[in-house]
Amino acid sequence: MSKVADKTEKKVRSESTMPQFGMVIDLKRCYGCYSCSMACKTANHTPPNVFWARVLMSEVGTYPNTVRQALPMLCMQCEEPSCMEVCPTGATQQMDDGIVIVDKDKCMGCKYCVMACPYGSRYSVEKWESYFPDGLDLTPLEEFQKKAWEEKSGVGVATKCDFCREKITDGDEPACVQACPAKARTFGDLSDPDSEISILIKKERGQVLNPEFGNKPKVYYLFPR
Repeated sequence: MSKVADKTEKKVRSESTMPQFGMVIDLKRCYGCYSCSMACKTANHTPPNVFWARVLMSEVGTYPNTVRQALPMLCMQCEEPSCMEVCPTGATQQMDDGIVIVDKDKCMGCKYCVMACPYGSRYSVEKWESYFPDGLDLTPLEEFQKKAWEEKSGVGVATKCDFCREKITDGDEPACVQACPAKARTFGDLSDPDSEISILIKKERGQVLNPEFGNKPKVYYLFPR
């Protein structure tokens, strides 16, 4: 086999085996402790009122047989992302592994993507403000968080969860997955039928939120039966 043909074969093989990352959240296990939210804030230095990993609480059932249900939300890493369709500068990009990211250097802060996301998973922060009352200087920890946030996510541009891409590049799991004490989150390769996440979706009948939107999310939920 020639060197050119060998290189072509290796390229095709590497592209065909590129993982497509996704997540499964077992709502039977999640009890709304907010560990995922706090771990996300710690890992990504998000400002006040910015929750890339948030938890919605609701009650289901009919009184007196009601249950308080937690619903963790994050960027769904859609296969057909509405945010990318409306981005006028190409700042929102979909990587080969399926993860949708924002290039802060290309984003002009128009907020089109924030409005287009049907899952409310995008934020735009004009200023990193203190957690404490107005008039007080930022604490040394806040100064550190502010600097780290601006280096990663910029100022006045769109921001969102990216599955902690730096961590998974290094072979780790997203911060929210590592922090969950109930093991309600499973992260893995959706393109591998033998992966834990693929088996869970098939065996436990995993579903995405609002499939009628047509975005084809890569975050699946295992609902209580």
